[in-house]
Amino acid sequence: MALPPVLRDRLRLPVIGSPLFIVSGPDLVIAQCKAGIVGSFPSLNARPVSQLDEWLAQIAEELAAWDRAHPDLPSAPFAVNQIVHKTNNRLEQDVELCAKYKAPVVITSLGARQDVNDAVHGWGGVVLHDVINSGFARKAIEKGADGLIPVAAGAGGHAGRLSPFAIIQELREWFDGPIALSGSIASGGAILAAQAMGADLAYIGSAFIATREANAVEGYKQMIVEHGGEDIIYTNLFTGVHGNYLRPSILRAGLDPDDLPEADPSKMNFGSGGNQEAKAWKDIWGCGQGIGAVKGVQSAGELIERLSQEYEAAKSALAAKTAFTAGTALAFAAE
Repeated sequence: MALPPVLRDRLRLPVIGSPLFIVSGPDLVIAQCKAGIVGSFPSLNARPVSQLDEWLAQIAEELAAWDRAHPDLPSAPFAVNQIVHKTNNRLEQDVELCAKYKAPVVITSLGARQDVNDAVHGWGGVVLHDVINSGFARKAIEKGADGLIPVAAGAGGHAGRLSPFAIIQELREWFDGPIALSGSIASGGAILAAQAMGADLAYIGSAFIATREANAVEGYKQMIVEHGGEDIIYTNLFTGVHGNYLRPSILRAGLDPDDLPEADPSKMNFGSGGNQEAKAWKDIWGCGQGIGAVKGVQSAGELIERLSQEYEAAKSALAAKTAFTAGTALAFAAE
């Protein structure tokens, strides 16, 4: 389970901040990278295309300046999420801009494209691909993805149905490359648990919505703080693909969360325009089941510091339990 150097040597914490539609922008990405985790954003958040050029320039310049000022604490790499679904009519332009700035990591979603993977490898980047089952994962690797992001049950936004235990087990039966696990991870203990199951990295999104750098309205942030896993609804109504959303935001839109109709998947649209999808993410808010761990709105750096402390405490607690178990076993063996 060897990680490529860009993901192995420059992380304070084994975490990727997941790309959040509408919510992730340069401020959040830069704060995440400075604090030592991969910061990412969907390229379609930058509208029009010219804004993507501006965002990538800002991220590259600010992180380079940070690295010059902090040679002993360099920033983590940034990542750009590309929707490779056929309805994304901006894909070619967005990939060209990623090439211009040599984006270290590209996260691909909703399809797997060998030409996109080849392009990223051409400038030395790493490709991680979102999957919800082993079948999609095999296709992604066959088409040249370097690693996988299994989006397990409970993840925010578009998510699969499989337990993280199940999907990691199935993937590790045949794949020994990089895996970043997504699904209800919002604490340092959960990061360690993801690694114990076989993942290399944790993929965390919803907790970062409730940060000061996130491009989310205050009502969205407070709704995350005030609610928990039982307040998440899984439906395909809003985009044609199943995902998790905050129940109160659905109610506020005048819909019954317990009686939502099924959508027609053939009409889903992940292109560059607003339409129903953009309205859904703007008014009906995506969120994962792990938000019970979020107790207040804070900066991204403060959240990462909290996760780091919890992660180290969880490792210490696990080591103590392991030592106790081993000592107990030796004592019984000696009797």
